Amino acid sequence: MKRTLSIPIVVLLSLLISSVAMAAPTQAGGYYYTVRFGDTLFSIGRAAGVSPWTIASVNGLVNPNLIYAGQVLWIPVQTPPPPVCGYWRVVQFGETLFSIGRSTGVSAWSIASANGLYNMNLIYAGQSLWIPCQ
Repeated sequence: MKRTLSIPIVVLLSLLISSVAMAAPTQAGGYYYTVRFGDTLFSIGRAAGVSPWTIASVNGLVNPNLIYAGQVLWIPVQTPPPPVCGYWRVVQFGETLFSIGRSTGVSAWSIASANGLYNMNLIYAGQSLWIPCQ
């Protein structure tokens, strides 16, 4: 008797929990971001100034390493989204911020500012950088 009564309760609780986790975000500050090829939660969070774990929890992502291009994520921040004019570039081995700036025609200072980089000597291969328009 107790077993048959507990099964519907467990099912009801699991439905309530899943509906709360998948509900649309109700936070006032933020914006929707469409994931691009090469994006990670870390790179998106770094550009937006918010923790990747916060992005994962707000969007109900069980595995924060599993996002895909075209996926729309809610970014909970008080600042506006990054400008639409520009593009993402993946840092190659041996590149510096100054060499990237020289090859793209955008100053290294502008690239550092657009990506929230405080130490211009600290970039690494595989890192995605937002290259703003000139």
